[in-house]
Amino acid sequence: MKRLLDIVASFMGLLLLSPFLLLGAVLVWLQDFHSPFYIPERVGRDGKKFRMVKLRSMVHRADASGVSSTAGDDPRITWVGRFIRKFKLDEFPQLWNVLKGDMSLVGPRPNIEDETRLYTDVERGLLDARPGITDMASIVFADESDILKGNTDPDLAYNQLIRPWKSRLGLLYVEHASCWLDVRLIFLTALAMVSRWRVLRRTGRLVAVLGGDDALCAVARREGDLEPHPPPGMDEVVTQR
Repeated sequence: MKRLLDIVASFMGLLLLSPFLLLGAVLVWLQDFHSPFYIPERVGRDGKKFRMVKLRSMVHRADASGVSSTAGDDPRITWVGRFIRKFKLDEFPQLWNVLKGDMSLVGPRPNIEDETRLYTDVERGLLDARPGITDMASIVFADESDILKGNTDPDLAYNQLIRPWKSRLGLLYVEHASCWLDVRLIFLTALAMVSRWRVLRRTGRLVAVLGGDDALCAVARREGDLEPHPPPGMDEVVTQR
């Protein structure tokens, strides 16, 4: 049922969104006459690598810098890129990956190989599921670039502030994955475009229903500032990348 939902929804989504994707691709190409698509390698289910398709929001060959996390003030983001990131247009081409079977509509976000090498034994459980376009962590940390903004080392800040909670939310999804949960998370993702804080409250309640502890529920509701925290399977906060 989950795969059937993925196939039908991704096919319909590609049909309906094709005019916006075409417009976005033309705008990206016109700014520097390089390919409008960014097709990085990601690690998927069971550690299998695949090529994930995105609309390019950064300068050509931005990945040559060696920095994998993106802060809101990252100079590599182009003016067109800021527009397509704001409306999540860069993520829409991943529906092709869903249709192919590399990804699912809902699942833990896929990481680059360098990031998965840092996974603890506990975090490797994230690779038990097909990666997705959205999940609870994607909703909670939709403002990831703003969280990292102003940090001199965005990758270290990501590993201290975001990764611990993102991994825990992803593992909670893997443990309780179902079509019902997928439909609910797709609905919350769409609703977040209208009322983010209302969706965060609902996500916090969902995490509680799934058995998340008080700390994880508070993060899901984004109550208070994020503090450095150890990732699942570690006792110490990451101090170097």
